[in-house]
Amino acid sequence: MLNWKKRTRDARDQVNDSVDDVKSYLGGIWFNRTIVTVVAVYLLVTLIIGWYWSQEPDFFSVQEHTQQAAEAAQRPLATGYTTVETLKQVATTLLDKPGGYLTNDIAPPGIWLDNMPSWEYGVLVQMRDLSRALRKDFARSQSQSTEDADLAKAEPRFNFDNKSWVLPATEDEYRLGIKSLDRYLQRLSDPEKSNTQFYARADNLNNWLGDVATRLGSLSQRLSASVGKARLNIENDQDESGLPAPTAASAGTTGTKEAVEEIVKTPWLQIDNVFYEARGQAWALSHFLRAIEIDFADVIAKKNATVSVRQIIRELEAAQEPLWSPMILNGDGYGVLANHSLVMANYISRANAAIIELRQLLSQG
Repeated sequence: MLNWKKRTRDARDQVNDSVDDVKSYLGGIWFNRTIVTVVAVYLLVTLIIGWYWSQEPDFFSVQEHTQQAAEAAQRPLATGYTTVETLKQVATTLLDKPGGYLTNDIAPPGIWLDNMPSWEYGVLVQMRDLSRALRKDFARSQSQSTEDADLAKAEPRFNFDNKSWVLPATEDEYRLGIKSLDRYLQRLSDPEKSNTQFYARADNLNNWLGDVATRLGSLSQRLSASVGKARLNIENDQDESGLPAPTAASAGTTGTKEAVEEIVKTPWLQIDNVFYEARGQAWALSHFLRAIEIDFADVIAKKNATVSVRQIIRELEAAQEPLWSPMILNGDGYGVLANHSLVMANYISRANAAIIELRQLLSQG
């Protein structure tokens, strides 16, 4: 009888132990599945947010926005107001677009994105060039003139480190630059502030366009290097002082150094970054040129350069056509697949050529 009871108790304990083991096993499976589900949902949500944040901002109407901004601030439109207000709006768009400013993000999904930060850098390059032109040329009557105090503050603000996360954050510095531009606009539109000017002269415009041409020329070369191209290293044609090396006729037996041919090719992981940087520069520059077309209308018309300006804008806006491919293709020049970098280089090169012709027109008497 005791043996039977002991056997029953042992069997019941074994069953309970088995049930506990099954519960523990099922609980582990449930916990693991819960963790996997949470991680999968998190990755899906961040993927969707990252895709949304990677959408490039649309164009805005420069003239319409300037009129609305001037009416809201109750300011009259003065010469130069459109250019400065457009720079303000481009900078504001850079900071307030979906996702905000992403270059200095340290958390997902911003830290995983690279195309939009490249686009932001392209916009920033053109912002810096125009803010320098405002400080150096547009707001000064001559080289010996005193620079505008607010523009002198705005330029270094926009040249602040574009990847600073905190102490201070990049966004804070850029917003201070926007406020400096707004203070300059307030004085520019005030008839009583006679010491605040915007000089819409051909030489000032030509100086800024020179910087633009340099930027676009470099972009064109970098985009073309997506497929690799042979290039002569012209530095070999210079001596240690940086001057051209003497020719054989002038240096006797010395002769010139032979130019070395080298293959320049953009690294595969950098191709999309260069492409989106070009998109950002084209987006910002197209807005700036539309503003310049308004503020420098008399100068451009006198030089018969209106068509040239509009042609540049057309090329830059064509470079902003929607990209239907999920990734930047890098086919050979005459291969089966497209090469988006070469297509972009075509538009950038054409815009650069038109800028060179425009500068020639502005230089003529």
